[in-house]
Amino acid sequence: MKHSHSIVQSAQIVITEVLGLKKGEQFLILTNSEKDVHQISKALYDAALKIGAEATIVIQPEKTQLDFANQCALAAFGSNPEVCASISGNKMGKDREHIGKPFIGADGRKIDHIFHYLMDEKKTLRAIWTPGITVDMFRRTAGINYKQLQRRCAAICEAMTGAESIRVTAPGGTDITVPVTGRLPMSDDGNFTEGGSGGNIPAGEVFISPLPGKSEGVIVFDGSISLNSGDIITKTPVKVVFEQGYITGISGGKEAELLRNSIEEGEKKAREFEAEGKLGKGEGESYAENARGLGELGIGLNPAAKISGNMLEDEKAFHTCHFAIGSNYDNDAEAMIHLDCLVRNPTITVNHPNGKNIVIEKNGVLAAPFGDIL
Repeated sequence: MKHSHSIVQSAQIVITEVLGLKKGEQFLILTNSEKDVHQISKALYDAALKIGAEATIVIQPEKTQLDFANQCALAAFGSNPEVCASISGNKMGKDREHIGKPFIGADGRKIDHIFHYLMDEKKTLRAIWTPGITVDMFRRTAGINYKQLQRRCAAICEAMTGAESIRVTAPGGTDITVPVTGRLPMSDDGNFTEGGSGGNIPAGEVFISPLPGKSEGVIVFDGSISLNSGDIITKTPVKVVFEQGYITGISGGKEAELLRNSIEEGEKKAREFEAEGKLGKGEGESYAENARGLGELGIGLNPAAKISGNMLEDEKAFHTCHFAIGSNYDNDAEAMIHLDCLVRNPTITVNHPNGKNIVIEKNGVLAAPFGDIL
């Protein structure tokens, strides 16, 4: 049985070790009124006050990834907080103002949410986001050995850097090759102490965006899947076929039907947004196409995480990898949805252009040297 911290201890660890919150800093907590997320928000608020930060809680109704955030809630970002915690039952919600009139980054890219503008472009904000977190999950998974996690994430990122492709196979039937030339791996390693950094609590994954339109093969989701309405464990595995980076077939039982419905909702919402002028001409069709694209490959690395049917935790569990259907993290294949789905006991092989192949995980077990890191 792994040791659980109290909610107060977990909050203190997140505030001090993960976020490095300092006296006098502005700390914005965006949450919902539901019991678990509200309780965790209050614990973070109290821990922040103890160290002398200026903490503020903003409450809005629970949102899905297809909903808009409350305008007053997003207006709080106008105060330029140094730190934000989005402790939501589901998602923060989209930015109504900037989805139609996006910020333009220094490299010319469009940024359709003030949160991402402050964190990714201006790099003045550091943050955590916890869609669907529970008190039990927070107590079990937030107080891990972050130094060990950071060493492990760094080693896996190094192994992936400069790769040509990554092949994933698994006993459930997964066999897919994901081209990643020129892509940089990213990590959710629990070190969000500098402006421009952020990630989940629970932390614990290394992930990379596949090159759009290039992945080939089959993924069988036999762990859990994200839907627009929430997450479920897959009792009947869902088989998804990718050709030239896009889904050409989804089969299985009821879960396959639900996943197909969520993808179709993402396609429909993209076209509606263009018709309403919230997306530019042609963008609706592009966003709709990308709802069937492969947006992410991630590896779970939090030793305290388990598969429970809550993707926030499931995707961090050892012995798993996950793929996302929809938008990616390199912002060159945007969609209205990002649906994480889990594969159990994968074998993950990183292929480099010089012919060198590095096995990260074999049948769900981290290979040497990654598994040996203390």
